[in-house]
Amino acid sequence: MSKKLAVIGAGLMGSGIAQVAAAAGYDVAVRDVTDEALKRGTDGIRASLEKFAAKGRYTPEEAEAALGRLHPTTDLAEAVDGADVVVEAVFESVEVKQEIFRELDRLAKPGAVLATNTSAIPITQIAAVTGRPEDVVGTHFFSPVPMMQLCELVRGYKTSDETLAKARSFAEEVGKTCIVVNRDVAGFVTTRLIAALVVEAVKLYESGVATAEDIDLACKLGFGHAMGPLATTDLTGVDILRNATRNIYTETQDEKFSPPELLNRMVTAGDLGRKSGKGFYSY
Repeated sequence: MSKKLAVIGAGLMGSGIAQVAAAAGYDVAVRDVTDEALKRGTDGIRASLEKFAAKGRYTPEEAEAALGRLHPTTDLAEAVDGADVVVEAVFESVEVKQEIFRELDRLAKPGAVLATNTSAIPITQIAAVTGRPEDVVGTHFFSPVPMMQLCELVRGYKTSDETLAKARSFAEEVGKTCIVVNRDVAGFVTTRLIAALVVEAVKLYESGVATAEDIDLACKLGFGHAMGPLATTDLTGVDILRNATRNIYTETQDEKFSPPELLNRMVTAGDLGRKSGKGFYSY
């Protein structure tokens, strides 16, 4: 029997999750609200698979088979019908995610894992709008999903051991190594760490202490980081990290997570990093 996954959101994260799951043998329904968004997502998956095939990670036949296991749709009910695991990967807004989970509660089969790919919003806030919070879990993948090995599994207040075990099994089947966050704090482990570093790095840059290049170089050569915090912000999306820090600050009122003025101005101006062509660096 084939394994069925529904991914809600065909953006960068959703497409990446869909790609690794399809490559691992899952039948994957990918749902977004417009045909244009779905086409961008599937085109991106095809390009990524072709790149991996050219490098020998997949054979051309395996890449084509993975594409054949993708089923784009704008119909949420169709997407989640029969799915064993549903992963929501939409915009980092608690209101948007709660609205989707109200629908997933109604549409998904009993016992399905209802996972959210949030990087900072407490799982309990999302699960609270459903009638089955024990089935809701955080599966925080990292961008770009096909390249990044980590998946952060996050328990909500009522997440069951069975749901956590199913989520771990899914993540490991698609090639990820998991850590478990046992307490549902805003930002979990990884986002709290990177958010604190990014906020301080932006403040140093904003006040003229050092250039973006030198701040990133300090973290790479001084701490052994593969990428500096400002380059990481550009890769992830300035808006994504601004929203993540804001969500943690709203929950904790800890000033070290308060988004600097520069980060807010960049988002307003549309300087969102690599995806817009300009962030702390130009692309």
